[in-house]
Amino acid sequence: MAAKPFLLLSIRTEERAALDEHAAFARFLGVPIEEVRRFELGTSPLPDVDLDAWAGIILGGGAYNASDPEESKPDAQVQAEQDLARLLDDVVARDFPFLGACYGIGTVGRHQGAVVDRSWPEPVGPVSVELTDEGAVDPLFAGLPPAFTAYGGHKEAISRLPDHAVALATSAAAPVQAFRVGSNVYATQFHPELDLGGILTRIAVYAHHGYFDPSEQDVLGAAAAAVTVVHPMTILRNFAARCRQGDGQPDAMQS
Repeated sequence: MAAKPFLLLSIRTEERAALDEHAAFARFLGVPIEEVRRFELGTSPLPDVDLDAWAGIILGGGAYNASDPEESKPDAQVQAEQDLARLLDDVVARDFPFLGACYGIGTVGRHQGAVVDRSWPEPVGPVSVELTDEGAVDPLFAGLPPAFTAYGGHKEAISRLPDHAVALATSAAAPVQAFRVGSNVYATQFHPELDLGGILTRIAVYAHHGYFDPSEQDVLGAAAAAVTVVHPMTILRNFAARCRQGDGQPDAMQS
Protein backbone atom coordinates (compact mmCIF):
# COMPACT_ATOMS: atom_id res chain seq x y z
CA MET A 1 0.00 0.00 0.00
CA ALA A 2 1.36 3.42 -0.97
CA ALA A 3 2.24 5.73 1.88
CA LYS A 4 -0.18 8.54 2.53
CA PRO A 5 1.12 11.95 1.49
CA PHE A 6 1.50 15.04 3.67
CA LEU A 7 -0.57 18.15 3.00
CA LEU A 8 1.39 21.42 3.05
CA LEU A 9 -0.81 24.49 3.34
CA SER A 10 1.02 27.56 2.03
CA ILE A 11 0.22 31.27 2.25
CA ARG A 12 3.26 32.25 0.19
CA THR A 13 2.49 33.90 -3.14
CA GLU A 14 6.17 34.70 -3.75
CA GLU A 15 7.21 31.81 -6.02
CA ARG A 16 10.86 31.63 -4.93
CA ALA A 17 9.95 31.44 -1.25
CA ALA A 18 7.04 29.06 -1.84
CA LEU A 19 9.12 26.59 -3.83
CA ASP A 20 11.97 26.77 -1.33
CA GLU A 21 9.56 26.15 1.56
CA HIS A 22 8.01 23.14 -0.21
CA ALA A 23 11.41 21.60 -0.94
CA ALA A 24 12.67 22.25 2.59
CA PHE A 25 9.71 20.64 4.31
CA ALA A 26 10.04 17.55 2.12
CA ARG A 27 13.80 17.35 2.68
CA PHE A 28 13.61 17.57 6.46
CA LEU A 29 10.52 15.39 6.75
CA GLY A 30 12.69 12.86 4.91
CA VAL A 31 10.17 12.10 2.17
CA PRO A 32 10.15 12.63 -1.61
CA ILE A 33 8.77 16.01 -2.57
CA GLU A 34 6.00 14.23 -4.48
CA GLU A 35 4.71 13.00 -1.11
CA VAL A 36 4.24 16.55 0.15
CA ARG A 37 1.27 18.03 -1.70
CA ARG A 38 1.18 21.84 -1.58
CA PHE A 39 -2.04 23.85 -1.58
CA GLU A 40 -1.83 27.64 -1.84
CA LEU A 41 -4.38 29.15 0.50
CA GLY A 42 -6.18 32.33 -0.48
CA THR A 43 -5.99 31.80 -4.23
CA SER A 44 -9.06 29.56 -4.22
CA PRO A 45 -11.23 28.07 -1.47
CA LEU A 46 -9.75 25.06 0.30
CA PRO A 47 -11.84 22.00 -0.62
CA ASP A 48 -13.11 19.78 2.15
CA VAL A 49 -10.11 17.89 3.53
CA ASP A 50 -10.57 14.16 4.13
CA LEU A 51 -8.18 13.73 7.03
CA ASP A 52 -8.03 9.99 6.47
CA ALA A 53 -6.35 10.61 3.11
CA TRP A 54 -3.30 12.31 4.67
CA ALA A 55 -0.42 11.27 6.88
CA GLY A 56 -0.36 14.71 8.50
CA ILE A 57 -0.90 18.39 7.76
CA ILE A 58 1.64 21.23 7.87
CA LEU A 59 0.94 24.96 7.77
CA GLY A 60 3.88 27.12 6.79
CA GLY A 61 4.65 30.79 7.33
CA GLY A 62 4.36 33.88 5.22
CA ALA A 63 3.36 37.52 5.19
CA TYR A 64 -0.06 37.16 6.86
CA ASN A 65 -0.54 37.89 10.55
CA ALA A 66 -3.46 36.53 12.56
CA SER A 67 -3.46 39.76 14.57
CA ASP A 68 -3.81 42.06 11.56
CA PRO A 69 -6.82 44.40 11.98
CA GLU A 70 -9.80 42.77 10.33
CA GLU A 71 -10.52 45.80 8.15
CA SER A 72 -6.99 45.74 6.74
CA LYS A 73 -6.94 42.10 5.67
CA PRO A 74 -7.06 41.49 1.92
CA ASP A 75 -9.70 39.13 0.57
CA ALA A 76 -7.13 36.37 0.06
CA GLN A 77 -6.16 36.46 3.74
CA VAL A 78 -9.80 36.46 4.86
CA GLN A 79 -10.44 33.42 2.65
CA ALA A 80 -7.37 31.63 3.99
CA GLU A 81 -8.33 32.30 7.60
CA GLN A 82 -11.88 31.08 7.09
CA ASP A 83 -10.61 27.89 5.45
CA LEU A 84 -8.07 27.31 8.22
CA ALA A 85 -10.63 27.86 10.97
CA ARG A 86 -12.93 25.31 9.38
CA LEU A 87 -10.09 22.81 8.94
CA LEU A 88 -8.81 23.30 12.49
CA ASP A 89 -12.30 22.61 13.86
CA ASP A 90 -11.97 19.13 12.37
CA VAL A 91 -8.25 18.69 13.14
CA VAL A 92 -8.63 19.56 16.82
CA ALA A 93 -11.82 17.52 17.21
CA ARG A 94 -10.05 14.50 15.72
CA ASP A 95 -6.71 15.29 17.39
CA PHE A 96 -5.19 14.77 13.95
CA PRO A 97 -1.42 15.21 13.31
CA PHE A 98 -0.88 18.89 12.51
CA LEU A 99 2.17 21.13 12.67
CA GLY A 100 1.98 24.88 12.17
CA ALA A 101 5.16 26.99 11.82
CA CYS A 102 5.40 30.75 12.43
CA TYR A 103 2.08 31.94 10.94
CA GLY A 104 0.84 28.54 12.05
CA ILE A 105 1.39 29.30 15.74
CA GLY A 106 -0.73 32.43 15.53
CA THR A 107 -3.41 30.62 13.55
CA VAL A 108 -3.66 27.62 15.86
CA GLY A 109 -3.27 29.88 18.88
CA ARG A 110 -6.08 32.18 17.82
CA HIS A 111 -8.30 29.21 17.05
CA GLN A 112 -7.71 27.89 20.56
CA GLY A 113 -8.19 31.19 22.39
CA ALA A 114 -4.59 32.33 22.87
CA VAL A 115 -3.71 36.02 22.97
CA VAL A 116 -1.88 36.76 19.70
CA ASP A 117 -0.50 40.29 19.45
CA ARG A 118 2.54 42.42 18.56
CA SER A 119 4.10 42.37 22.05
CA TRP A 120 6.94 39.96 21.22
CA PRO A 121 8.28 40.51 17.67
CA GLU A 122 11.64 39.01 16.72
CA PRO A 123 14.00 40.16 13.96
CA VAL A 124 14.72 37.82 11.07
CA GLY A 125 17.63 35.56 11.92
CA PRO A 126 18.89 33.28 14.71
CA VAL A 127 16.59 32.55 17.64
CA SER A 128 17.65 30.99 20.96
CA VAL A 129 15.06 28.42 22.06
CA GLU A 130 14.72 26.55 25.35
CA LEU A 131 12.49 23.54 25.95
CA THR A 132 10.09 23.63 28.86
CA ASP A 133 9.87 20.63 31.19
CA GLU A 134 6.93 19.42 29.10
CA GLY A 135 8.83 19.98 25.87
CA ALA A 136 11.80 17.97 27.12
CA VAL A 137 9.63 14.86 27.35
CA ASP A 138 7.40 15.52 24.35
CA PRO A 139 7.90 12.93 21.58
CA LEU A 140 8.05 15.55 18.85
CA PHE A 141 11.13 17.07 20.51
CA ALA A 142 12.89 13.78 21.14
CA GLY A 143 16.61 14.06 20.39
CA LEU A 144 16.79 17.83 20.81
CA PRO A 145 19.03 19.39 23.47
CA PRO A 146 17.42 21.50 26.23
CA ALA A 147 18.48 24.67 24.39
CA PHE A 148 19.18 25.14 20.69
CA THR A 149 19.36 27.74 17.94
CA ALA A 150 16.73 28.06 15.24
CA TYR A 151 15.87 30.61 12.57
CA GLY A 152 12.81 32.82 12.83
CA GLY A 153 11.45 36.30 12.34
CA HIS A 154 7.93 37.56 12.99
CA LYS A 155 5.81 40.61 13.75
CA GLU A 156 3.33 38.86 16.08
CA ALA A 157 3.56 36.15 18.70
CA ILE A 158 1.54 34.48 21.44
CA SER A 159 1.68 36.42 24.69
CA ARG A 160 -0.67 34.10 26.60
CA LEU A 161 -1.78 30.52 26.01
CA PRO A 162 -5.15 29.12 27.07
CA ASP A 163 -5.05 26.77 30.05
CA HIS A 164 -5.62 23.62 28.00
CA ALA A 165 -2.57 24.23 25.75
CA VAL A 166 0.84 22.84 26.74
CA ALA A 167 3.84 25.16 26.38
CA LEU A 168 6.76 23.21 24.92
CA ALA A 169 9.43 25.81 24.20
CA THR A 170 10.20 29.40 25.11
CA SER A 171 12.78 32.15 24.67
CA ALA A 172 13.67 35.48 26.20
CA ALA A 173 12.46 37.24 23.07
CA ALA A 174 9.11 35.42 22.75
CA PRO A 175 7.54 33.51 25.67
CA VAL A 176 5.81 30.88 23.52
CA GLN A 177 8.11 29.27 20.96
CA ALA A 178 6.10 26.05 20.71
CA PHE A 179 2.96 24.52 22.15
CA ARG A 180 0.67 21.52 21.80
CA VAL A 181 -3.08 21.00 21.95
CA GLY A 182 -4.26 17.51 22.71
CA SER A 183 -1.67 14.92 21.76
CA ASN A 184 -1.12 15.69 18.08
CA VAL A 185 -1.73 19.34 17.21
CA TYR A 186 1.54 21.30 17.38
CA ALA A 187 2.76 24.78 16.51
CA THR A 188 6.16 26.47 16.58
CA GLN A 189 7.06 30.15 16.43
CA PHE A 190 10.46 29.37 14.90
CA HIS A 191 10.84 27.67 11.53
CA PRO A 192 11.83 23.98 11.83
CA GLU A 193 12.32 23.81 8.06
CA LEU A 194 14.88 26.61 7.77
CA ASP A 195 18.59 26.00 7.24
CA LEU A 196 21.07 28.71 6.25
CA GLY A 197 20.12 28.59 2.57
CA GLY A 198 16.47 28.85 3.49
CA ILE A 199 16.83 31.87 5.78
CA LEU A 200 18.96 33.67 3.20
CA THR A 201 16.21 33.08 0.63
CA ARG A 202 13.59 34.49 3.03
CA ILE A 203 15.75 37.53 3.77
CA ALA A 204 16.03 38.25 0.05
CA VAL A 205 12.38 37.63 -0.78
CA TYR A 206 10.86 39.52 2.16
CA ALA A 207 13.25 42.47 2.25
CA HIS A 208 10.38 44.87 1.49
CA HIS A 209 7.64 43.31 3.63
CA GLY A 210 8.26 45.35 6.78
CA TYR A 211 10.23 42.77 8.77
CA PHE A 212 13.42 44.82 8.59
CA ASP A 213 14.99 47.76 6.80
CA PRO A 214 16.07 46.56 3.33
CA SER A 215 19.50 48.08 3.93
CA GLU A 216 20.04 45.48 6.68
CA GLN A 217 20.02 42.46 4.35
CA ASP A 218 23.77 41.90 4.42
CA VAL A 219 23.96 42.34 8.19
CA LEU A 220 21.10 39.88 8.74
CA GLY A 221 22.66 37.40 6.35
CA ALA A 222 25.98 37.58 8.17
CA ALA A 223 24.26 37.05 11.53
CA ALA A 224 22.45 34.02 10.15
CA ALA A 225 25.70 32.57 8.80
CA ALA A 226 27.47 33.07 12.13
CA VAL A 227 25.47 30.32 13.84
CA THR A 228 24.94 26.62 13.21
CA VAL A 229 21.31 25.51 13.00
CA VAL A 230 20.85 21.73 12.92
CA HIS A 231 18.44 20.77 15.71
CA PRO A 232 15.02 22.17 14.66
CA MET A 233 14.86 19.86 11.63
CA THR A 234 14.67 16.90 14.03
CA ILE A 235 11.13 18.03 14.83
CA LEU A 236 10.11 17.41 11.22
CA ARG A 237 11.78 14.02 11.10
CA ASN A 238 9.99 13.06 14.32
CA PHE A 239 6.69 14.35 12.96
CA ALA A 240 7.04 12.31 9.77
CA ALA A 241 8.14 9.16 11.55
CA ARG A 242 5.28 9.27 14.02
CA CYS A 243 2.70 10.02 11.34
CA ARG A 244 3.96 7.22 9.11
CA GLN A 245 4.25 4.78 12.02
CA GLY A 246 0.49 4.50 12.19
CA ASP A 247 -0.25 5.44 8.58
CA GLY A 248 -1.41 8.86 9.65
CA GLN A 249 -3.90 7.79 12.27
CA PRO A 250 -3.96 9.89 15.46
CA ASP A 251 -3.31 6.93 17.76
CA ALA A 252 0.21 6.75 16.33
CA MET A 253 0.99 10.17 17.77
CA GLN A 254 0.07 9.43 21.35
CA SER A 255 2.89 9.84 23.85
